[in-house]
Amino acid sequence: MSPKSAADPTAFLRLSVDRTSPVPLYFQLSQQLEAAIEQGALTPGSLLGNEIELAGRLGLSRPTVRQAIQSLVDKGLLVRRRGVGTQVVHSQVRRPLVLSSLYDDLEAAGRRPTTRVLRNTVEPADAEIAAQLGVEEGSEVHRIERLRYAHDEPMAHLRNHVPAGLLTLDSGRLEATGLHRMMRAAGITLHSARQSVGAVAAASEEARLLEEPEGAPLLTMQRTTFDDTGRAVEYGSHFYRASRYSFDFQLLVRSS
Repeated sequence: MSPKSAADPTAFLRLSVDRTSPVPLYFQLSQQLEAAIEQGALTPGSLLGNEIELAGRLGLSRPTVRQAIQSLVDKGLLVRRRGVGTQVVHSQVRRPLVLSSLYDDLEAAGRRPTTRVLRNTVEPADAEIAAQLGVEEGSEVHRIERLRYAHDEPMAHLRNHVPAGLLTLDSGRLEATGLHRMMRAAGITLHSARQSVGAVAAASEEARLLEEPEGAPLLTMQRTTFDDTGRAVEYGSHFYRASRYSFDFQLLVRSS
């Protein structure tokens, strides 16, 4: 193996294609490379080797390899950089629909989460927020807006409302850790949540914050979280980059 091949992280992957399969060869290769990114075998920042060498190792044509790589570029998992080569950007964050926080999910995936607090104020609750938190309209609530990053790339715009007096919400702490962690540290036992997931086209403000084109698809989530006494402790309204993020569902068959 040449020194250049030895530096290629794909040289250490068990890549293979099945020519008897009806699945196109480029798609077989792209699926294996995507799995390697998702599982951390190809880490963010890794440079893929020469397409010709990869094609030669697998006995594929160069256009087939190029098509496989381009499909991952289109998904946002790889990027072609002039003078650098083809580089792994990240894996898409897959979040199970359980009561967890984005901070914890990113950290568990080794994604180096960081946070920028955009707003941390106390304001009167409007009718919608009051209904979600079970407080009187006009009563004081904390409003927190944050940008959550993974590997210095924006992933989500998080807007949360928390009943006033529940815990101290210091901006420095909010940038150092997750809101749910702060709640647990304050002795609040998170028990359950009511949650809905949807999708919207990015308006100009969300597009700017999340570095997406205006009109790009965004995932949305609205969630009210309850403690073990049944009290609503936070209401979140969040936007996620659909190109970087997904929700995983587990469906159970109900017998008739």
